[in-house]
Amino acid sequence: MSRRRKARQYALQLLFRLDITRENINWADFNEFWEDIQATEDVISFAKELVKGTWDNLERIDNEIRNSSSHWTLERINNVDRSLLRLAAFELLYRNDIPASVSINEALEIAKKFSSMESISFINGILDNIAKKAV
Repeated sequence: MSRRRKARQYALQLLFRLDITRENINWADFNEFWEDIQATEDVISFAKELVKGTWDNLERIDNEIRNSSSHWTLERINNVDRSLLRLAAFELLYRNDIPASVSINEALEIAKKFSSMESISFINGILDNIAKKAV
């Protein structure tokens, strides 16, 4: 597994936690998260960058997800899928250095591990819509 995919998986876990608790980012709390994980500094750095960027731009990201998902409210999407959509949407909207196809593929691979098989096509459709608008 690539270092970036590991970072994305950790970012997903942290975003899931933020979504559940609705707390502001407290990096001291996140340091506890890293204590039991043997991750390189570049993995930790990229994960933190993804979490901070996603959380700082959450309003726009959530609006893009809402506008790209027909017949689904953001609140109806389960927490794992919502967190993964937010993470990937951040990359699509704000990270021009990462090709859209890479962001979408990474999200789908992570969904295979953390979500249900039914969610994969749902996630793909929403991210594809966001990518088309982001161009």
